[in-house]
Amino acid sequence: QVQLVESGGGLVQAGGSLRLSCALSGRTFSTFAMGWFRQAPGKEREFVGAISRSGGITGYADSVKGRFTISRDNAKNTMYLRMNSLKPEDTAVYYCAACAPDNTKVVRRSSQNYNYWGQGTQVTVSS
Repeated sequence: QVQLVESGGGLVQAGGSLRLSCALSGRTFSTFAMGWFRQAPGKEREFVGAISRSGGITGYADSVKGRFTISRDNAKNTMYLRMNSLKPEDTAVYYCAACAPDNTKVVRRSSQNYNYWGQGTQVTVSS
């Protein structure tokens, strides 16, 4: 059974940085393309970024491009989201998600493509 566990959330001032982690267990990590999504109060869940199975390809939402960086360490079964220059509008619960495409070079932007989800970690950015 695949399990995803996020960590690293917290309270940070605007302009600060955080690094989120997402650990996957239950299956071989490298078979999964991974993604980060977030959901703010009263809003729908939205795509943040994604990374291919090998880590060679990434994609980002326009709202975070240039500030957030996704990476993965297949040896550690872990994906990361480095968030710099945080803004109050980045406040949300952040979720990691996994899917298993045959193509090693795809990233998935739609939540409907993902089969497995973590429980979420809260990120709060104060102004």
